[in-house]
Amino acid sequence: MRRNRVIAGVSAFLLGVTCLWAVSLSIGGRITDVRIAAVGDMNGVRNYAPDSPSGRNGAAITRLVQNNEIDAFLGLGDFQYDTAYCADYVKYWTPLWGGTKPKLYWVSAPNHDWKPGRNEDLGNFMNGQCPGSTAKAAINQQRGFIRNGKPYSKDFGNWHFAFLSSAHWRYNPSQARALTTWLDNDLAAAKAAGKHLAVVHHEPYFTSNTREHDRASDHKPWIDVMWKHRVRLTLSGSQHNYERSCPVNNADQCVSDGMTAFQVSTGGVDLRPFTSSPSYIVKRFSDTHGFLRMTLRDNGSFDWNFVPTSGSGTDAGTRSAP
Repeated sequence: MRRNRVIAGVSAFLLGVTCLWAVSLSIGGRITDVRIAAVGDMNGVRNYAPDSPSGRNGAAITRLVQNNEIDAFLGLGDFQYDTAYCADYVKYWTPLWGGTKPKLYWVSAPNHDWKPGRNEDLGNFMNGQCPGSTAKAAINQQRGFIRNGKPYSKDFGNWHFAFLSSAHWRYNPSQARALTTWLDNDLAAAKAAGKHLAVVHHEPYFTSNTREHDRASDHKPWIDVMWKHRVRLTLSGSQHNYERSCPVNNADQCVSDGMTAFQVSTGGVDLRPFTSSPSYIVKRFSDTHGFLRMTLRDNGSFDWNFVPTSGSGTDAGTRSAP
């Protein structure tokens, strides 16, 4: 009888220790944090200068990768200008940004990254198949070859990211509409599993206009699906400047449960001024190169900090848990 009481006491003690450990994991902060960096529109034509805006960004993010200060680098498209093939990625992009590949998750953008029948080498480069470059991006190390335009999703901690190529809306709208079903199913499954949701695509829907680009209004079916599942944040590029929206719904209204849309196209190419001022954009600048750092927490809250590398624009803040 006494032996049974001892065993019961030991079991209760171990259960208490286990519970305390579990609580520390759930509320202890750093253990469940996911740290990311993100930027698009990275390297200009025939540029391999380390002191260029692109070189500074590439070096800064490479240091974060090498020092294990981030868990993922999200490449938001337009890696190498102007029309990139294997030789361009190897000769120009790799010297400045190649060190980010061990933690790189990417999407292909229309025109500069990928146009069917013209430049289709980005997928080969990310899979280490270009002559002179055998390094693979992180997602390719995990999944193998990913063709340009192929959607995929990836969990980072308690966050679920869907990656979509907006090039489909330009080159194959019927395929883009079909991907709406893929996105709907993907986000529904992740939400049912208790994940917080994020979506990465190159051309932004929530954005100010520039002389070169208006908002990607044809993306609305994707936006409707994101709103349906209450996506927490989106990341895109394309505009050659920086913007952050309020939490916004699919009707351009600031709402408490909307998407926070980050448009981060400050990787190194020439910057562009804004030509419109939509009410849902709450922070923007077009005079600074740099990249976005984020900390995503297990409870759905997140912090962000824009890191300037050439210029003085900054943006930092926190969005609380839902």
